[in-house]
Amino acid sequence: MADGGGWSTIESDEGVFTSLIENLGVKGAQFEELISLDPDTIRSLSPVYGVIFLFKWLRETTNPSTPTTPQDGTYTTNPPDNLFFAAQTIQNACGTQAILSIILNQDTPATHNNNQPINIGPELQSFKDFTTGFPSDLRGEALSNSEAIRTAHNAFAKASPFVDETTRPQDEEEGGDAYHFIAYTPVDGVLYELDGLQPYPISHGECGNDSFPEKVIEVLQRRIARYPEGETRFNLMAVTRDLRMQAQETGDAELVEREERKRRGWAWENTLRRSNFVGFIGEVLKGVAGTKEAQGPEAYDEWVEKAKIDTQKKLARR
Repeated sequence: MADGGGWSTIESDEGVFTSLIENLGVKGAQFEELISLDPDTIRSLSPVYGVIFLFKWLRETTNPSTPTTPQDGTYTTNPPDNLFFAAQTIQNACGTQAILSIILNQDTPATHNNNQPINIGPELQSFKDFTTGFPSDLRGEALSNSEAIRTAHNAFAKASPFVDETTRPQDEEEGGDAYHFIAYTPVDGVLYELDGLQPYPISHGECGNDSFPEKVIEVLQRRIARYPEGETRFNLMAVTRDLRMQAQETGDAELVEREERKRRGWAWENTLRRSNFVGFIGEVLKGVAGTKEAQGPEAYDEWVEKAKIDTQKKLARR
């Protein structure tokens, strides 16, 4: 596997993903987090171009016992020419790779699942045109060498405990958890699972525009059922048309304002993600401690003891 080349880990967050594709020039699309495995929830966001699933990485879930049989669905060993699928050849890129697996498969009338294809912009159009006809491993290498995609990806510092799914600790059985992103999107009437750690796209059968919500939920439920009972560390994100555009077309002023307010919140959160507050916090603590020390040892000790008591009270309330 190639060196990560400075690719950081990104958080599974609707604001991060939306800002990332907009930085790449995509217009008229956004991400929405889905809080339940419910077809009606997906349908309420229509049009939905696909979903991105984040799950706890298990070796057996991404390395089938035989190379010709996935645990669910069937390998498409000879995928159609218009299906974009790239092997994951670098560390920490699975989030952006899952994003592109949907965006780059829903940009033309020939492949899209909805009435309006995604406008992927000139940067991604150039990348897609350049990699047309490449095998999946060369597409993965081209992605890893794309300065524009890496720059957009790295604009968002790691803000979660998720780590690279391909980096395993030496004591793997006792190592920490790792997570992986994959994409589900319908292309030419077929539901595909696009996972860069798999050798081929995985087909889950016929899937039309109307049947996508039920079909993808069925597939996800089967996947989740393979985990131990009580495992809840999953995340699901839908790729939708920009909800502001839909609200403007229907004249829903309240929805427009709500979506604009949400965008402002995303912008603020992303600004905080790009900032390192460790030094600032350290200076604040030193200033506070210095002020208390100047009041004398007794005042300082009293302040420390009061802080301990307050902390114990907060822990007890939790």
